[in-house]
Amino acid sequence: MGKYFFSETDIRSTWEQVLAAFWQRYPNPYSTHVLTEDVIFREVTPDNRLLSRRLLTKTNRLPRWAERIFPGNLSRSVYIVEDSVVDPSGRRLTTLTWNLNHSTLMTVVERCVFHGEQERPVWTRLTREAWISSGVFGLSRPIQEFGLSRFRSNQLKAMKGLEHALSKLQKSAAQGHHADASKDSPKKTENLTASTSSQKPQHYA
Repeated sequence: MGKYFFSETDIRSTWEQVLAAFWQRYPNPYSTHVLTEDVIFREVTPDNRLLSRRLLTKTNRLPRWAERIFPGNLSRSVYIVEDSVVDPSGRRLTTLTWNLNHSTLMTVVERCVFHGEQERPVWTRLTREAWISSGVFGLSRPIQEFGLSRFRSNQLKAMKGLEHALSKLQKSAAQGHHADASKDSPKKTENLTASTSSQKPQHYA
């Protein structure tokens, strides 16, 4: 019997902002263990849902006690499949991830749901579940304990990475708004000058 993880987190951003940050969260300083990300499949369904499958490569350092047991040529990278479904009408993003290699040593399956709530439009609820299992006879329990501990650490980094992406998006939006305001300033000055010189009232929409 494997290990199970569950958590619920409230993110103080709209679902639309969280969705945009989700696609732009790599690279970030909190997820340096994520090496690559590639989209291998994407389509929009007739009911307007976006289906995606991505392949991610992450580092996979073993604990010291495991390095003594398992062969030295064991790959230090792990390949992760991430399936996601974006449901705009329900304001819900659902992801399912699992590792392709090292599955005998340890399998980690994670399910996340990012849900925008109508009652709290500026908040997004994240529900995260994970199942950790191992098929190594005689060592499955310590491997699963290690996997659960690492998962807890990585999911905290994942949240910081998402918050980092959200912060970058918000700063970019603020700078864009400031730039638009700056571009409008000369026009307003010109109109005000014209009004002063002609002494005729001007109307602005």
